[in-house]
Amino acid sequence: MMRFHIIAAVVTFSAGHLLSQESIYQPPPNFAGDGGDYRSPLLFKDGSRVKTSEQWPERRKEILETWTGLLGEWPEVITDPEVEILASENREGFTQHTVRFLWTPDEKTTGYLLVPDKPIKKPMPGVVTVYYEPETAIGLGKEERDFAYKLARRGFAALSIGTTDATETKTYSLYWPSMEDVRVQPLSMLGYAAANAYHVLANHPEVDAARIGIVGHSFGGKWAMFGSCLYDKFACAAWSDPGIVLDTRPGVNYWEPWYLGWHPKPWRKRGVPTEENPARGLYLKLVSEGRDLHELHALMAPRPYLVSAGSEDPPHRWQALHHSIEVNKLFGFNDRVAMHNRPDHSPNPASNEVIYSFFEEWLME
Repeated sequence: MMRFHIIAAVVTFSAGHLLSQESIYQPPPNFAGDGGDYRSPLLFKDGSRVKTSEQWPERRKEILETWTGLLGEWPEVITDPEVEILASENREGFTQHTVRFLWTPDEKTTGYLLVPDKPIKKPMPGVVTVYYEPETAIGLGKEERDFAYKLARRGFAALSIGTTDATETKTYSLYWPSMEDVRVQPLSMLGYAAANAYHVLANHPEVDAARIGIVGHSFGGKWAMFGSCLYDKFACAAWSDPGIVLDTRPGVNYWEPWYLGWHPKPWRKRGVPTEENPARGLYLKLVSEGRDLHELHALMAPRPYLVSAGSEDPPHRWQALHHSIEVNKLFGFNDRVAMHNRPDHSPNPASNEVIYSFFEEWLME
């Protein structure tokens, strides 16, 4: 049972289904059945192929062990978190708690837990939201990134977290056990923090632990993707324009040291890798070995996920998603992998409506 400690009293605060379209689960005809040049995650290391759903767990374990070896092994997930409530405010149909908890073995974070006053379902579903800082998702930042606020208004418990301190110092991520001695790639360590945040929601007495998703945009999209792929207790996920594969588009910058390219300081100059400014660290190894993130996507199966795609994830990303579709076919599912496209990187009301409807579809039912 979660241990909540009330630190401050309640303060009053006043603030003033579009159903997911079937087409988001179907690639356009020109990409149907097209897996591009990606190696199928259905192939075992020895080259034999997974042919049944009964064989998939063995191959899934093989993928997870391979990537754990590359990314570094997580510390033990904190499944019984001690959560301090620092303040509470009554907002529009929900209560907003400022909370603090351990998100790494030795570091606490402060975020916001939004709990609807009259949930549509009891116990209610939950969603973890991740970004550069936790205020944006609760409606105190850039427009159309207020995922926690909008989901709470729709009956979801929402936990908003972000890397406030690291963002201020422009190191952005989590470095464990220290910046100088990183044993887990920073992006994977963010996934670990998301796993701990999952348990903050899961242990809440009003939340259904089996119906918790995760969402984030851009940096947060990468974070949500690694969290959900590497931690199978997330029931579903929405990734907003993270760049779902290792691409050399400037915005798909997995080579940066706060993602998959950590190396001791001084860090390489920011920007696309070139001969004069080559990539370093794990990223270089991944590229040289021909690995890509579609292998991690496959770990979601048969859990559903949505790519809320913008400029960094154009329609040809269906080639990578094709491989998750093929894994889900082993289970007889054709509606577990979705993509909705918009022209710009930034979310907009229409793309966000698809995200919220996706969560309603998979977590409210």
